[in-house]
Amino acid sequence: MRNISDALEQHLKQLLQESPEGAVEIQRNELADRFSCVPSQINYVISTRFTLEKGYLVESKRGGGGYIRIQRIELPAMKAIHGHIHHTIGSHVDQNAADGLIYQLEEATIISRREGNLLRAAVCRETIAVKLPQRDELRARLLKAMLISLLGKE
Repeated sequence: MRNISDALEQHLKQLLQESPEGAVEIQRNELADRFSCVPSQINYVISTRFTLEKGYLVESKRGGGGYIRIQRIELPAMKAIHGHIHHTIGSHVDQNAADGLIYQLEEATIISRREGNLLRAAVCRETIAVKLPQRDELRARLLKAMLISLLGKE
């Protein structure tokens, strides 16, 4: 059986998919009641699974009428993907940003889950066993080269 964090993530993704504007506003306490969990569990799921690196913009308003707004940020059209990759990666990229970009490309079905797993294995810190900042520079060069190869030339 799935854990509560997985169930919350799937529920929020389903709401986003059904939303015509690609955004959803939720009341943290209402969602916590629905899933029989504490409100901090909602915060945990949103802060770890709905990050900018993973393609989400999160806004929150505190107080009596407060809400959390989650918006899916779409990747650019295929012809602009190369520019997006170069901009996102730059001359160096850390592990979290690399994982986030790979996740974004998988979610948009631009790369397969298998390709994503191969990319993650190639650019993880255990594979690139050199000291910072060289590791982030090497990760950026490897990731760019592999993605351009997978997605084709501009």
